[in-house]
Amino acid sequence: MQVTPFCLKVGDLLSYSMSDSNTTDFSSPSTFILLGIPGLEAAHVWISIPFCVMYTVTLLGNFTILLIVKTEQRLHEPMYYFLCMLAVTDLLLSTSTVPKMLSIFWFNSREIDFSLCLTQLYFIHCCITMESGIVVAMALDRYVAICDPLRHSTTLTNRFVAKIGLVVVLRGSILSLPYPFLARQWPYCRTNIISHTYCEHIAVVKLACADIRISSYYGLSVAFLVIGLDVSFITVSYIQILRAIFSLPTKDARLKTFGTCGSHLGVILAFYIPALFSFLTHRFGHNVPPHFHILMANMYILLPSMLNPIIYGVRTKQVRDRLIWHVTHIE
Repeated sequence: MQVTPFCLKVGDLLSYSMSDSNTTDFSSPSTFILLGIPGLEAAHVWISIPFCVMYTVTLLGNFTILLIVKTEQRLHEPMYYFLCMLAVTDLLLSTSTVPKMLSIFWFNSREIDFSLCLTQLYFIHCCITMESGIVVAMALDRYVAICDPLRHSTTLTNRFVAKIGLVVVLRGSILSLPYPFLARQWPYCRTNIISHTYCEHIAVVKLACADIRISSYYGLSVAFLVIGLDVSFITVSYIQILRAIFSLPTKDARLKTFGTCGSHLGVILAFYIPALFSFLTHRFGHNVPPHFHILMANMYILLPSMLNPIIYGVRTKQVRDRLIWHVTHIE
């Protein structure tokens, strides 16, 4: 059985993979080997510095948002409940990928158990689908608050918000289940080396020596149907929101009302732009260098999770004021 490495610069990894091939059953592999970013092995330590900083900011920012919303009674409103859901999802997404990523860069710890790899794959897709659903829920909140403000408190009750949260979690959990189950059923007879920093779905199933069109078609269907429907709903909501804003009588009223949507618009851009770029380069960017695609895939995981609490912390007066209060009292 021959193990074919992808552009390995580190010779000892090649030796390890070839020696391990005698004991590894690729029809049911016990471990995979994550290469990190092939072609940039010499820069792994330097690349890890901004990744580590971004992960640290993600942890501090999202935990701070959760603490502020929990302790500030005035923030017990639908928008901030959705923000807490977003913070928890960002924490799950980044924590399921970044620690292993950093261990590759710092300690050359490239092995990952096959079951753990599929679990990571599941959590990535689950969190991404959930995050998209939460962004839609936040768009609904802004739509009702601006287009029908008198009914906002009676429409978006705590019970209704909890139901939305449950639907978002169930949708993400159920739609993501086929990814690991399909990946587990394929026979793996080529190699156990993944040219990536984490167990990305297509990067894993491409190692199978079988017809993986079911996995590929399912991934495309979820991307187009779920994300496409979510983006369509957000677009329609904001068309109605903008119509309501431009119908206001004064410029100050229009600016003030539009300002309440600024944070949410920032979250939308931070989430969907890297996702769209990563998706398009992976599916159609055949001339894009592999290391560039992998870097963009990492940014897709890290950037929104880091920016979301910063955007809301800077743009939302209640969160900003409470954060300043906490800082001044700590000092």
